[in-house]
Amino acid sequence: MSELVTTAQMRAIEASAIASGATTGAQLMERAAAGVVAAIMAEWPDLVAGRAVVLAGPGNNGGDGFAVARLLHEAGWAVRVFQYAAPAQMPPDAEAMRARWRALGPVADFAAFDANAGDFDLVVDALFGIGMSRPMPPTPQAEALRSLRPRLLAIDLPSGLDADTGALIEPALVASLTVTFHAAKPGHYLGAGPQSCGRLVVADIGIASSQHAADAAAPPTRLIEVPSTPLAKSPHAHKFRHGHALVLSGGSGRGGAARLAARAALRVGAGLVTLACPQAALAENAARLDAVMLVALADGYSLRGILADARINALALGPGLGLARAREMVPVVLSHHRATVLDADALTAFEDAPDSLFERLHAATILTPHLGEFARLFPDIASRMGTVGYSRLDAVRAAAERAGCTVLLKGADTVIANAEGQSALHAAAYDRAAPWLATAGAGDVLTGMIVGLLARGAAPMQAAETAAFLHVEAARSFGPGLIAEDLPEALSGVLRALGV
Repeated sequence: MSELVTTAQMRAIEASAIASGATTGAQLMERAAAGVVAAIMAEWPDLVAGRAVVLAGPGNNGGDGFAVARLLHEAGWAVRVFQYAAPAQMPPDAEAMRARWRALGPVADFAAFDANAGDFDLVVDALFGIGMSRPMPPTPQAEALRSLRPRLLAIDLPSGLDADTGALIEPALVASLTVTFHAAKPGHYLGAGPQSCGRLVVADIGIASSQHAADAAAPPTRLIEVPSTPLAKSPHAHKFRHGHALVLSGGSGRGGAARLAARAALRVGAGLVTLACPQAALAENAARLDAVMLVALADGYSLRGILADARINALALGPGLGLARAREMVPVVLSHHRATVLDADALTAFEDAPDSLFERLHAATILTPHLGEFARLFPDIASRMGTVGYSRLDAVRAAAERAGCTVLLKGADTVIANAEGQSALHAAAYDRAAPWLATAGAGDVLTGMIVGLLARGAAPMQAAETAAFLHVEAARSFGPGLIAEDLPEALSGVLRALGV
């Protein structure tokens, strides 16, 4: 898996590489510009010797822009450069790039740029990149760019987008293509990032991975691109070697969510799955389930008896459970300290007294809230989420530390963190977009995938990461028209494609 780096981390990485003598700032800028031009040629092969406008900012992003202008000019393009708030002296490397461009062509003031003229094939946004921290004063030029949506390439990020949070510092420019360097930034995937960036390209600028300088205030976040736990099964193992998952269900007419979870747990490879429901709901569930076993569960005392079977090594409760039943069952389950997924009603049942839940949680627990459930459990943290300077990643890391367990915040940008500060992001965006997952019951299937992987022996963080990946893969493999029942059935093809 690759890592996402914050603004502070990226600056530290570049500074470390320069300080080591492995490269210079000017060389990094030249490589960045070359990466941008290569991306332009690949994205728009029809633009041969086209007409480009480069909008340069006052800092190093502007320096990248001047270098891009020069390389496009050398490739036969007609290039005009407009600089925003041009300082007398830019940072040294950026100033050197500006001087090299000025030997080839003029630099006009940003106010002279007419976005509505249409006398260009491509606009290069090199205004601020990862360095933007406050809104620009309103200008007709920026407003025209936002509404016109020409072929616009953003260097690092579209202007107006916060690199660390995906929050909008101001209405962002909307790029067709965004080229960033060394590693993607959280803001490319969080919040408004995917809809602002168009297609995302990460260009190599020759910084070795060993030159990673971590920012202690924001630990590196893994970008989930592959499963993080083994999925293959031993050809010689007994079914109990693959674990026994127990899914708790609500009463009659409320069992659909738990059935979805149970079926997903079985499909993802748990050796056995049992659904526990009230006596009155047994017939209903038996009519809908075959390979999933059933057991009557009247109350918390009965649950203690069921959990006397030590082979039951993972539990999921919450989907369709009912609030009263959740308040009774959650403390019993947590007292046995087995791998547990708490979702839906198992979270909402404690919204009035979240500390009474947190004091019972243990390291083998995974909470899987959607945004509303998260806000009910962590209202102070949720109130800061998505603002400039405080990302969805920051919020989930804080929640996991408070809860003392793994937290998975569901969404198109699914964020996972554990109490040790590790974090990961799975984004259903760009070429992994899966809009069909916005359907009733999809979250219940995710809960089932997680508990199935826990039953198979995966650690909580890895189970959550892998389930998030498989969840989107299943949706993408099925495509439009997806309903939640389709997700477990799609897993077989997904696992086969992964070579499992």
